[in-house]
Amino acid sequence: MVRPQALDRSREAYARRQWRVAYEQLSAAAGEGELGLDDLERLATAAYLIGNDGEAIATWKRLHQAHVERDNVERAVRFGFWLGLALLLRGEAGQSAGWIARSQRLLEDRPVDCVEHGYVLVVPALRAMGGGDARGACATFERVVALGSRHGDPDLLAVGLLGRGQALIQCDESDAGVASLDEALVGVTAGEVSPILAGILYCAAILTCQRVFDLRRAKEWTAALADWCTAQPELVPFRGECLVHRAEIMHMQGEWDQALREAEHACAQLVDGLRIKGRALYVMGEIHRLRGDLERAEALYAEAGRHGYEPQPGVSRLRVAQGQIDAASATMRRVLTESGNLQGPRAGASRPGVLGPFVEIMLAVDLEAARAAADELTELATERDVPALRAAAATATGAVRLAAGDANAALADLRDAWMAWQQLDAPYEAARVRVSIGEACRRLGDLDTAQLHFAAARAVFERLGAAPDVARLDRIAGDACVDGSPLTDREVEVLVLVAEGRTNRQIAAALAISEHTVARHLSNIFHKLGVGSRTAASAYAFARGLVGGHGSI
Repeated sequence: MVRPQALDRSREAYARRQWRVAYEQLSAAAGEGELGLDDLERLATAAYLIGNDGEAIATWKRLHQAHVERDNVERAVRFGFWLGLALLLRGEAGQSAGWIARSQRLLEDRPVDCVEHGYVLVVPALRAMGGGDARGACATFERVVALGSRHGDPDLLAVGLLGRGQALIQCDESDAGVASLDEALVGVTAGEVSPILAGILYCAAILTCQRVFDLRRAKEWTAALADWCTAQPELVPFRGECLVHRAEIMHMQGEWDQALREAEHACAQLVDGLRIKGRALYVMGEIHRLRGDLERAEALYAEAGRHGYEPQPGVSRLRVAQGQIDAASATMRRVLTESGNLQGPRAGASRPGVLGPFVEIMLAVDLEAARAAADELTELATERDVPALRAAAATATGAVRLAAGDANAALADLRDAWMAWQQLDAPYEAARVRVSIGEACRRLGDLDTAQLHFAAARAVFERLGAAPDVARLDRIAGDACVDGSPLTDREVEVLVLVAEGRTNRQIAAALAISEHTVARHLSNIFHKLGVGSRTAASAYAFARGLVGGHGSI
């Protein structure tokens, strides 16, 4: 027989959210005799929260069957819901659908206003949203919210609000969607929602905020999730995800060493094959790339891909750093095209994240493609009115205008971008924009302001260990960059190589740009200098002391 004092201790540990202690004591009690159904439910919950979801699922199956045998249909349906949700999250869609169908059949003779009808709607609505039927999912989640509210069921209300928010965002109604997410998480932070659902809702809300570039909310809810996990140190399934989200926020905030540590800890806790583990590996790859360790970055991106996470735009940016600009541009064209064809929760949400890097890479090979992407990003930023999107759009537009030689127009956009990134506490992005501001100021003859921005950007890059950006800044701000010239910095680089006798193909290889782009730069150089041949342009470069770095234009 189970000793009453042993059960009392296990229940006390459960109430204190000491999940591993509760699990071990309940398991021991189960070995001494048959646990009651309430204690079996506690055992299943504790098992799930320490990462033993297989045992949790097996126990929920026992509980479902036990309640069916007792004709307690409502309780049986609740465990059918847990089985359907847990199996869906494990990627076992067929079994998930089967348990939901069984639960729906059990409810056939129950009133339609029964709260359990709301629970059996959740998983089908999630599947509909995942299949691209956002409108249908939204309508279903409205019913879930209504049932949860009418019956005062905080679990059902919270999951309905979150699902409705995700569906609204997928329907491009971001303001209403985010408001619904906020309302869902109010119940979570107030402690009204059961532990398993609380963790699931936190992580789902954070991922959704990241997809719509609402970085402030992602940061806020990540902090709340971290506090929730800290109060329950024995949590396993959500602690690893929390570390990944923290690593992503730290990466954005310029805390790269801490981000690496958090991502490494997450990898140690998360099992292989999970996409969220691929996200952690991707963060690590990004930081190593930005610090110039290209070999390590390549390996981490590959490992992220093996976990089901596409490592883009990181790999394309890596190819640029390796001088493979054609490979990078081809990949980014493919990624951008696919982002317009996505279905499900990521439809439309991933495209803004692709457009900025696409502009960055296309500037070296196809200015018009870069301009079109920057325009699209600006349209999306106007529609969604999210600070991070506005910052990305202003950055892209400023870069395109600078590349086109319109320093005045570029400067206005770049200053907007700089302020926006500062407000988002994104020092690396802000520093990169300051380099472009410096370039624009120098072309307008404001050398003092240019040097101020160059120096400030250098300080950030050096603090972060962003060696490639320091080297790039040296090339831009050093003696080889010519003040008072009608030429852009890239045009000066091309002119120097022409004067050295390089062919267009050799220049393209040296600068990691296409031959088409070299030809365009040469046309611009001839026009600006008023010359008609490579020989005349070379004579200009020699006369101004460009070749060999002995002077300036």
